[in-house]
Amino acid sequence: MSGKALHAHLIINGSANLSHIASKLIALYVECRELGIAHQVFDEMPKSNYRRWIALIGAYAKCGFYRQALVFLREMVAEGVKPNNFVLPSALKACGHLLERRTGEEIHGFSLRSSFDSDVFVGSALIDTYLKCGFVDKARKVFDNMIEKDMVALNAMVAGYVHAGLVKEALSFVENVQVMKLRPNVVTWNTLIAGFSQAGDSLMVDELFQVMRDNKIEPDEVSWTSIISGLVKNFKNNEAFVTFRKMMDSGCFPNTNTVSTLLSSCANVANVSWGKEIHGFALGVGLEQDIYVQSALIDMYAKCGCISQASTLFRNMTRRNTPTWNSMIFGYANHGYCNEAIELFKRMQIEDAGKLSHLTFTAVLTACSHGGMIELGRTLYESMQEDYNIKPRLEHYACMVDLLGRAGKLTEAYDLINAMPIQPDLFVWGALLGACRQHDNIELAEVAAKHLSELEPKGSGTSLLSNLYAGAGSWGNAARLKKLMKKKRSNSFPGCSWIEAA
Repeated sequence: MSGKALHAHLIINGSANLSHIASKLIALYVECRELGIAHQVFDEMPKSNYRRWIALIGAYAKCGFYRQALVFLREMVAEGVKPNNFVLPSALKACGHLLERRTGEEIHGFSLRSSFDSDVFVGSALIDTYLKCGFVDKARKVFDNMIEKDMVALNAMVAGYVHAGLVKEALSFVENVQVMKLRPNVVTWNTLIAGFSQAGDSLMVDELFQVMRDNKIEPDEVSWTSIISGLVKNFKNNEAFVTFRKMMDSGCFPNTNTVSTLLSSCANVANVSWGKEIHGFALGVGLEQDIYVQSALIDMYAKCGCISQASTLFRNMTRRNTPTWNSMIFGYANHGYCNEAIELFKRMQIEDAGKLSHLTFTAVLTACSHGGMIELGRTLYESMQEDYNIKPRLEHYACMVDLLGRAGKLTEAYDLINAMPIQPDLFVWGALLGACRQHDNIELAEVAAKHLSELEPKGSGTSLLSNLYAGAGSWGNAARLKKLMKKKRSNSFPGCSWIEAA
């Protein structure tokens, strides 16, 4: 029976107006995005019924309609109904996701005046809100003032410290709270392991593993995946695979996050052999149909240059997310299949327009640049802002400078850089310098090289400019720059490169 049919049945037998049933109907309709009907059910509940506000604000906050949840909170107060400890956690959740620190502080003040701050759910929600807004000290103060502390509040604090990069402080916090008879659980230890792993502290990770076991908590798939993720982040790809095998040997079964992380590692080093090994494993254990694993496989094959395999996987997918589309468009664009990238982008606009992101436009602008499609690139750049309300980021400016530069429109590219509302980075100036070298424009090349040298003193900007001088017959300037380059190299490590053989 559908939700609407059930609702009709409840109306007929007279149960729809019961507060606990009406509350569940509101939650159902909000989750199904039938907001008009949800509000109709809300309006039909008696104004004296407090549950209607709890149901409405809670449902909107749970389903991600955070702004509207706060609007309803204000309407509730305007109606003369005071929020209670059931409404406040939902409102605080909305504040955290919207980074509405001031509103969160207002709710905190109200909870103090109403003595709701002692409620464990309100306290945990306050902690989460302050942490999401970046105020670790305020969150810690709330935790310290809580009369009854639970594992939700403890783990929220640990996650907040780790997210802020304060992993040592997180460990110290856990050590201190154990005096209060709060015993860290597997979530606590996994958060700490993830923090130290991302920081590249392998010794502390090993120590935490042992402490977990000493506390009779066996590391689970999240524990192992956190370590693997940290190793991949720190470019320790061989160690990541060694850890994966240790995980298997321990009897712990990898999950989709484990597989996706390992595929990301294969993509980073363009090692298709490893990628095929993980692909085979995913097939063998039935994880290949997971959308995140499929997206990671497409990204891996595309970055390894296996466009045919990536394309086949993409076509066979029954459901796609934003990373899937982006990976395939990037794959086509970066390997010269520019028309295919453009066509896929157009298809995404038709089939999944709501999933277009800033990365989608970076991918399609890259295709336009590599394919010399200057007018289409300009149109898409404007459409990104006007039709999709996506503000240009540094990567979009770099794409546009590269697009204009390749077409020989160097002055226009330079004007775009000067009009940027954000500081250009080395990719933006690098795109201009590369275009100047291609079109022998020494004057603008000197400007770009100067900015590149300031941003990256040991970068390749000076070398490119030196080659440009030499190509133009300006041997004096070329020799001067070569001397400067030698001086810089004497104080740095020698250059090197590598490639993983398949």
